[in-house]
Amino acid sequence: MRDRWSSKKADIPIDLVILIIAGMTMVIAGLLLFAVYAGIVPYYENGLYGLLIFIYAMQITVLGKTPFGDVSNRSLPLLILGIMVACVGIITSFIPDLLKNIPKVILFICFGPGGLLLLLQLFLSKDKFPLWKKKGGIFAILAVNCAAIYSLSVFISLLLINKNFVTGRFTAFSVLLYGALILSLSVVLFRIYALHPASTQRPYGETLLPDDRTVILITGVFMVLLGILLIPVSIGLLPFSGSAQLGLLIVIMSIQMVAFGNTPIRSFTRTWPVVSVGLFFASMGIVSCIIPNILVPCLTVIIALLNIGGGVIPLTKLVSSRLRDKRAERTDVLPIITKLYLTQITLNVLSIIFGTSMLIKNLIPGLVIGVVLTANGVVLLYLLSILSEIDKIKKSMA
Repeated sequence: MRDRWSSKKADIPIDLVILIIAGMTMVIAGLLLFAVYAGIVPYYENGLYGLLIFIYAMQITVLGKTPFGDVSNRSLPLLILGIMVACVGIITSFIPDLLKNIPKVILFICFGPGGLLLLLQLFLSKDKFPLWKKKGGIFAILAVNCAAIYSLSVFISLLLINKNFVTGRFTAFSVLLYGALILSLSVVLFRIYALHPASTQRPYGETLLPDDRTVILITGVFMVLLGILLIPVSIGLLPFSGSAQLGLLIVIMSIQMVAFGNTPIRSFTRTWPVVSVGLFFASMGIVSCIIPNILVPCLTVIIALLNIGGGVIPLTKLVSSRLRDKRAERTDVLPIITKLYLTQITLNVLSIIFGTSMLIKNLIPGLVIGVVLTANGVVLLYLLSILSEIDKIKKSMA
């Protein structure tokens, strides 16, 4: 029985992966808020706000889902909007109070007007609540679950305006309940997708950017922005939350691991053990975003080793492959493949440098680390353009 579980593929669509991460964020935040309001642990509000905004950005860019409803065409403007929202989330997490009330306003719009509009769409659309209720069974549960989530979303938006609207414990309970309802929705949708596999298909729209490439795009933007922010931080011009930085970075890695089986070291088959490890890492990242410094030593070692291993192992394979090609005196290698090879080597070297700097403090000046991370992000985005070009060549040859 265990062997079956460990080897069985976990076919979880990317929309459910993001939904699960969102639910975990709210559940963990709710549980931690009980301790926060009791004065047991510190609380970094910007870390939670930034993480939530970043999750909304992931839904917009990867899924074409906005706080006001789904967009059938994942167009370039929508992708740009999602990236801009992601940047706001990243800055909110990393630099305390730099954006003042902007993050709170964005979240209020997402939870309040967004939740209210989704609630109205749910009841007024003939293809949603009335139809689901009529079908009964799992669809009736879906209808009630969505209604509860959208209603509670509007209530949570009021808490963003006035924290003293209710007691601290009731706030923590509301956040916890909201997260539990989102996790419940993910289970319901997983069962519906199993019964109706065609419902998992989504249009790519004008951008024609697959889900995994979109996540690479967001990761590249994350690294560029992190590197740029670290430059003024390293010379004392800006405050910085290293805990939230590590937390958000590990959450991004977790999404890639759970959704695609991708890790910095190598790609794995998406089995339930791989998904479980990814979700465990995600929970650590969420805690690190909300509670400052509590998991910094642990996450520092994990991310450092993943970056070093993710640089050394692929670099060794790339060099070995290149040497084999030279021995075979291959001359049929396309120029674009050479570009891909050099880009991957550059990424691996930068990854090793970054990981080593995390393990050995003060080995590399903070200013240089900022430059390394910026370069890492730029090269990652360049890699994305090369992969797109290779896809076009494959299509033309087909």
